[in-house]
Amino acid sequence: MSTAFDPIDLAGRTLANRVAMAPMTRSRAHGPGNTPTAATVEYYAQRASAGLIITEGIQPTAVGQGYPDTPGLHSEQQVEAWRAVTDAVHARGGVIFAQLMHSGRIGHASLLPDGLRPVGASPVAAAGQVYTAAGPQTFEAPVELDGDGIAETIAGFADAARNAVAAGFDGVELHGANGYLLHQFLSTNANARTDEWGGSVEGRTRLVVEVARAVTAAIGADRVGLRISPTNPFNDIVEDGHVETYTALVDALVPLGLAYLHVAEAPGQRDLTLDLRERFGGTLLLNPATPGGATGPDALALVEEGVADVITFGQLFLANPDLPARLAAGGPFNPADTATFYGGDERGYTDYPALVVENA
Repeated sequence: MSTAFDPIDLAGRTLANRVAMAPMTRSRAHGPGNTPTAATVEYYAQRASAGLIITEGIQPTAVGQGYPDTPGLHSEQQVEAWRAVTDAVHARGGVIFAQLMHSGRIGHASLLPDGLRPVGASPVAAAGQVYTAAGPQTFEAPVELDGDGIAETIAGFADAARNAVAAGFDGVELHGANGYLLHQFLSTNANARTDEWGGSVEGRTRLVVEVARAVTAAIGADRVGLRISPTNPFNDIVEDGHVETYTALVDALVPLGLAYLHVAEAPGQRDLTLDLRERFGGTLLLNPATPGGATGPDALALVEEGVADVITFGQLFLANPDLPARLAAGGPFNPADTATFYGGDERGYTDYPALVVENA
């Protein structure tokens, strides 16, 4: 029987333990051109004892940005800045994957350069607002991606993955969850298409599969993971027939041999999690359902029970940079200060609302 403190092989890469740091939006890319700063270097280096660090969402292209001050991986300047982060994590024996997150319709034109507008599967605006420099703004109807736009999006993910490797990352996680672009294509409300990119399960899953195929071709399947969140309504997502969608998606991905599948589990979806684990056949990372709370020490038992291979922690990792050691010792644990998760930074900003919390 494996425990959360045993090493595990991740596609030929040994992780020191099975306690991973979940991806969490930080809005702290205050360097020029949406680059991480020295504070980012320290933040990730402090948490290098994680078996695996998955970074905050990083936009693969300029149009993929959905929040203020989020980092990119689409320029040489960004690659150089991230190299300082990966060097620091590796110096402390850590493993770090870059999460590639295209926000799609979640964003606002005022956050984008050169008059760009948010893009999406269909010109359907999400309900709600996004925070901008001018305050909260209502989500706009995105520009529907045409064939050329979809091809550019796929290529953008592949280019960003190459940039991630050039920046020293051990791999990338494709963000197919939480209502962002790839999840929008999987959904039945944000995707109203009737062409080959929608209208059926095969059509709605096609973009995720094609992005995964392009990225694995670019950097190797052993460097690529995928994150999904079946039935998560965050960012105004509806998924009718979700079981059929996700079983078909995982079945289509199996031949690619991805390094891992990362499930952000919704309440009541454990049977689906177990089904997807069996279908995938490889390493499963799990951010388990925790209604009304955050992932806590009790989640470690899921490794022993065989539900998952690795457990990802969000809030607890923010409050406890040495989390694996504290979990092994049974505590003590610093309490999480959710009010400053997305506000406190080296410039003293405290006005970003905690609306973008992921992976509690």
